[in-house]
Amino acid sequence: MSTCSSGTCGSKKASGCGSADAAVAQQNTAIAASLDRIKNKILVMSGKGGVGKSTVSVNLALGLAQKGYKVGLMDVDLHGPDIVRMLGMPGRMDGELTKDGKMPPLQYNDHLKVISLESMMENRDEPIIWRGPLKNQAIRQFIADVNWGDLDYLVIDAPPGTGDEPMTVAHTIKDAKALVVTTPQNIALADVRKSINFCKHVSMKILGIVENMSGFICPHCDKTVDIFKTGGGEQLATEFSVPFLGRIPVDPRVVVAGDDGKPYLSSGATSPAVQAFEAFLAKVEKELPVHAAAASIPLANPLAKAGSSCGCGGGPCNPNTCDC
Repeated sequence: MSTCSSGTCGSKKASGCGSADAAVAQQNTAIAASLDRIKNKILVMSGKGGVGKSTVSVNLALGLAQKGYKVGLMDVDLHGPDIVRMLGMPGRMDGELTKDGKMPPLQYNDHLKVISLESMMENRDEPIIWRGPLKNQAIRQFIADVNWGDLDYLVIDAPPGTGDEPMTVAHTIKDAKALVVTTPQNIALADVRKSINFCKHVSMKILGIVENMSGFICPHCDKTVDIFKTGGGEQLATEFSVPFLGRIPVDPRVVVAGDDGKPYLSSGATSPAVQAFEAFLAKVEKELPVHAAAASIPLANPLAKAGSSCGCGGGPCNPNTCDC
């Protein structure tokens, strides 16, 4: 059994040197430090599977990055992590650790950083057979142990439902806001209501609801056919008094682009689906604007001579550079 080198650790309980609670406290500090550098956190979630959460997450993150924002994309769908495939990123996270021991995330481009469990696996086809505690710890490590740096947005792609993963995000990232994805039909809406009520239970603010797969866009004539109905998401938003962020239609090119690792909705192509996505993106920006941090202005030293290069305005006096 290890002992405290300072000799001040006389308790076997929590907060003892080397104890589990001390490790948790240290991780909590790292999480807080990491989150403090991220302005907006968006949890993309839904009570229903197959509604296109990952498609929305990937294109939202990439669309924001293309506007010049610094964006992180964190895949917490631990049992089905598809984000890196949808972005066409086959590489593994094998970069050198930073000086403070943090992992560098995958870099999609200069403005988008990505982390997914799949990028850490030797065999991407191996199943992840984990229960709650392991999933909770993995998500906490994604925040504490990854060098996210300064971000304008962190987009978090969650699995369907209201289980371990969204619960861990809600408890760990207190200021995260939920972006709820639904499709128009009643069966999906019934499950999505559970997601909205989940947010109420955990005191998570809802950024808004987006209705995905709202109509089918014919690739030949660009006409819309409402094969999954339409309008259900907007009705749900009205029912719960949350913002409605728009409808995104089905387009076969979205599926092809996702399989090819070239996201379509954020591609800037001319199509009704892309135009609808751009309108949705603009509403997200409006709901979660990025305010530039005010530049810090060093206080003038009243003893400094006019025109001198005083180095003590923002710190201790340096006799080599100060003449005050």
